[in-house]
Amino acid sequence: MTIVNPTALSVINLFFWVLQLGAFVIEAWAFGDALRRPTAAFPAAGKQTKPIWLVILGVAFVIGIAGALNYLSLISMFPIVAFVAAAIYLVDVRPKIKSMKPDSRQGPYGPW
Repeated sequence: MTIVNPTALSVINLFFWVLQLGAFVIEAWAFGDALRRPTAAFPAAGKQTKPIWLVILGVAFVIGIAGALNYLSLISMFPIVAFVAAAIYLVDVRPKIKSMKPDSRQGPYGPW
């Protein structure tokens, strides 16, 4: 018979909760960043449209909330997929959209 130390389990649970909380922060950052970017920059950078990315990252954000509140376990597939979606946005899409320079002849109300 194996006796499990309850303190060890609580430390492990705390570790996984911190992982889920960190994943949630990254998912929230990705969703917030996608909201701020101009709609025209997404297709101009050769990526999916802004509404598609907002849906993907919005679902990832909701899954991240559920994971941070311990409604989903870390071993479940959904938090992992949500984190991967946010990571793809931050590593691949965001740098290309961020590098898109607005037209220098643009005034505050449109082209000169």
